[in-house]
Amino acid sequence: PPLIFCKCHGTSRPGVQRRFLIVILLVRSLQRSCTPWLAISSSVSSTYSTHFWLRPLPTCSNFYSRARCFSDTAHFIVTTRTGAVENMIVEFNHFFFYLLPSSQMADEFLIQTRPTKPFEGQKPGTSGLRKPTKTFMLPNYVENFVQASLTVAKKHQKPDTQFRLVLGGDGRYFLKEALLNAIVPLCAANGVEEVMIGENGILSTPAISTIIRRYGTTGGFILTASHNPGGIDGDFGLKYNIDNGGPATETITDEIYQITTKIHEYQTLDRPIPIDLTKIGTTDYNLKGGKIFKVTIVSSTQDYITYMKEIFDFDMIKEFLNGGNGKPPFKVLVDGLSGVTGPYIRALLIDNFGLPESSTLDCTPLPDFGGHHPDPNLTYAAKLVDAVRADKSISLAAAFDGDGDRNMIIGQGGFFVCPCDSLAVIADNAESIKYFEKNGVRGFARSMPTSPAVDRVCKDKKIDVYETPTGWKFFGNLLDADKVSVCGEESFGTGSNHIREKDGIWTFLCWASLLAARQAAGLSPRVSDVMKEHWSKYGRDFFTRYDYEDCTEEQGKQVMERVEALLKDPGFVGRTYKTNSGAAFKVLSIDNFSYTDPVDQSVSKNQRPFLFSNAHFPGCTNMWETLVCVFCDNLLSLSHCLRFKHPNICTN
Repeated sequence: PPLIFCKCHGTSRPGVQRRFLIVILLVRSLQRSCTPWLAISSSVSSTYSTHFWLRPLPTCSNFYSRARCFSDTAHFIVTTRTGAVENMIVEFNHFFFYLLPSSQMADEFLIQTRPTKPFEGQKPGTSGLRKPTKTFMLPNYVENFVQASLTVAKKHQKPDTQFRLVLGGDGRYFLKEALLNAIVPLCAANGVEEVMIGENGILSTPAISTIIRRYGTTGGFILTASHNPGGIDGDFGLKYNIDNGGPATETITDEIYQITTKIHEYQTLDRPIPIDLTKIGTTDYNLKGGKIFKVTIVSSTQDYITYMKEIFDFDMIKEFLNGGNGKPPFKVLVDGLSGVTGPYIRALLIDNFGLPESSTLDCTPLPDFGGHHPDPNLTYAAKLVDAVRADKSISLAAAFDGDGDRNMIIGQGGFFVCPCDSLAVIADNAESIKYFEKNGVRGFARSMPTSPAVDRVCKDKKIDVYETPTGWKFFGNLLDADKVSVCGEESFGTGSNHIREKDGIWTFLCWASLLAARQAAGLSPRVSDVMKEHWSKYGRDFFTRYDYEDCTEEQGKQVMERVEALLKDPGFVGRTYKTNSGAAFKVLSIDNFSYTDPVDQSVSKNQRPFLFSNAHFPGCTNMWETLVCVFCDNLLSLSHCLRFKHPNICTN
């Protein structure tokens, strides 16, 4: 059906000045009637819930309509007597508008410069800008950050390349509003030639990294607050990824932040572009001055699943999971936590591996994640853990966070695999994965708070290992320089050089691959047996992370100040601490972690205070304004455990 744009000039009661755009979409029926959709927007955000009338001019006496606004969609349904659309006047709540059909006006979008003022605290963290949803909903809040990001993106754009961006997010509350009303218009007005948007606005963080790299775009915006709660009373987030598919470097995020502190205007369009996020394909839109702005809606899952097929042996995994060569099926349960990974899980398990619907859990993306915290750990993914404990036939389970980059691996009976151990096991079994069998393994990297379990594997295999500050962006240079193949963090994040983000589904497929390879080699495919063998060979790190949530920023600062004071105490080194069980820990050294990037020699100082004793305490950190984390790690070899009467080293 034709899309007709109409300019509307209105007058209103004294003291009220507004200008509206009305878009009419005609759908003709056999009775020569039509059902247009009217979308009304203004510079002042409003939700209308009233009836309005279209009054015909004398030349169109056969035209009449009556409509009602649906507040949940902010659209209007209008019915007419005939299919004729001519000049008409709209009366709406004492506003009168004169409508012109598209044949009488140019179908173009105008670029406008609008004034604004800076907001405090728009400094991106380790994974972008995260704030309460209501903060992002403030007028111009999204626009300021996006304008700053686009300004920096243009500055760092490679010569002779098109300015193209990938857009998408985890489906949380306010995603479509931010995407269509702010980000897309700003992209068009700031010289972006094409945006590639996930179907329904949905794209996981790993999928966006995949698409950026596969299609060679300038970068992309990811609308997510990761594992933080969603909803109007939850959190929202916005992150800019660069052309390698990874998070922006500290240099770029610092430039973005500096612009946000002094921004006074931004460029956008005179009205939002009417984009149908459900229809895959490319549409061209005309901008004033003859420029074309392309909008491409892409499948949320296709490129990512295709890439996973290149990395893993899907035939081997499918046979392993369904049972083959006289072996019973290997039952799995995968939880999307009502986040973005739901469509990917279904495409993977049901469409490709032929597993039943019962192998999935909470795989419908919801704006508020079903009222839950989409964080894959024993606390917030307790529903999955309880299900596995109750059903002993489930041999492998996994959960992914809101945007799909974090994961939790669970074995039979609820056997929990610590993320630090998961990284080490993948390092020890990398040859069982088709991608590494073909390309080899360069090295490994971990964040500083992550236990050194992988270090001992790398030492045994004579492979380099790197220790970086917290934040996936610090792995970027190592990956681009081909120094490492796999990276991991204690915060349930694991990934490889296939993209530049951590990847939850990739980690699950790694475990499925190594378990399938073990079974083919005549070894036990039980997750617990894999861990027992690993600990027996390399020793076990007893790693614990304590999260103190809902702290104020001031409380976080006080904790850090006390830790800093302790580190400066000259009597601290050499002091011995005893536990209730009789174990003694002597402080051997203290430090304040500093990192020099081996690729570009950039230095990141004062990342996290920590101390060493005969155990490893990465210390305390105010990771976000409302969360204080304490990490503790204690390595015990098998003989050491037995000496201290710990026969359960090989139990969970």
